[in-house]
Amino acid sequence: MSDPLAVIAGMPGVSEAVTDARKAVDRLYGHRVLRRKSPEVSARSALRGARASAALEGVDVPLDVIPEVTDPVVQGALRVSAELGRLGATWRAAPRQVLARLHTLAASGLTGDGGGAEALGRPRATEGAPDPLGLGPAPGPQEAVARVDGLVQLVTASSKTPALVLAAVVHAELAVLRPFGTADGVVARAAERLTLVEFGLDPKSLVAVEVGHLELGPAYGEGLRSYLSGTPEGVAAWVRHCASAVTLGVREATAICEAMQRG
Repeated sequence: MSDPLAVIAGMPGVSEAVTDARKAVDRLYGHRVLRRKSPEVSARSALRGARASAALEGVDVPLDVIPEVTDPVVQGALRVSAELGRLGATWRAAPRQVLARLHTLAASGLTGDGGGAEALGRPRATEGAPDPLGLGPAPGPQEAVARVDGLVQLVTASSKTPALVLAAVVHAELAVLRPFGTADGVVARAAERLTLVEFGLDPKSLVAVEVGHLELGPAYGEGLRSYLSGTPEGVAAWVRHCASAVTLGVREATAICEAMQRG
């Protein structure tokens, strides 16, 4: 059976977009600040990523106050961001375990609508799911579980496809499936960032890819709807969108480096 990721990588414009994003990341990794302070840049990038992910869920707060904000969406995004560095090796070997953990962190405080704490980290059993991006009805629980199974196989399989392609598919599948029914967007974006880190594009987790998605505005939802079409053009458009988000995330990380260099 052919590698489905390789098929996507060969779709129109994908290779060029992936190459451009790779070059942008390489330029970032050459910044002199990273010789001594890459952990600090990563921490600042993670905070910006958490803020952007919460904003994409509809809770947009200023960066300078985000640590004190008590909104459960913001707090969930912060918890997820803080945990990502400890989940890398497990993501390659046991993706379901990581997804359950991400949801438990992201959705704590959001499951009081009858699901209760026992729903944290567990696939939804209901037909409906929130649709903040206007993607249309979510797949039923059985279809969602089956497609998550397929996603797990992609993450654990051996593929030479660029990390960005896999990360884009991971993000899109979780965003459109909404497998948990709460905080799925936060989980999807965290899984994308984790994939970029663990599969070699951004091993130091410097790129604030979530900021890139936020800066692209309505194109984020449009890209996911294109992916949902299932056409080669639609899927390719989503991967190109993710490449643009990575490039914008590089710009954000570079700005962090420049600010630190100025002191």
